[in-house]
Amino acid sequence: MKKIFAITMLSLLFVSTFAHAQFASTGTTTLQVTVGPEAAIRIDTPVTPMSSATTNFSTPFTGTTNFTYKVRTGKVGGTGAVTAQVTSDFTAVVNGPSVAAPPSAGDALTYTCAIAAPGSACAGTQTASTAASTSVASFGADAHSAGAGNAGSVAWSLSNDPVYPTGVYSATVTFTISAT
Repeated sequence: MKKIFAITMLSLLFVSTFAHAQFASTGTTTLQVTVGPEAAIRIDTPVTPMSSATTNFSTPFTGTTNFTYKVRTGKVGGTGAVTAQVTSDFTAVVNGPSVAAPPSAGDALTYTCAIAAPGSACAGTQTASTAASTSVASFGADAHSAGAGNAGSVAWSLSNDPVYPTGVYSATVTFTISAT
């Protein structure tokens, strides 16, 4: 009987010591964060005035849209892009400026791009579209912008066709940024 009592007491002492050992005056944890690809864009010129440098139809209407972007792409195989699409064409007026249905052959809304690293600007002159997004910039793997963002711009050009009736015309361009 003494043997059973001694074994029981040792067992209770062991369980009691083990139960109290789970608590201490300090403790630690490990924080874990998964940082994934992200992208954001801010249009700094919400209304882009376009004007012609002359009054004899010899120069197109031009204007510049400035934007700031933030991007982080994946280390291996990551990519990103900024695109633009005319989501609301110029006001429909007979012979007025139009992206989808210009009044004369050669009338077009075109643009060139500039962007601070780590982006690569679109190549050459792009023709704006209402049907599809067109390139503004691209990013490769492991691209990181500055914390405050990096600058970019689109320089627009619209032919100065004498058939356009006088008036104010507006079109909406939607910029989209993505990252993988």
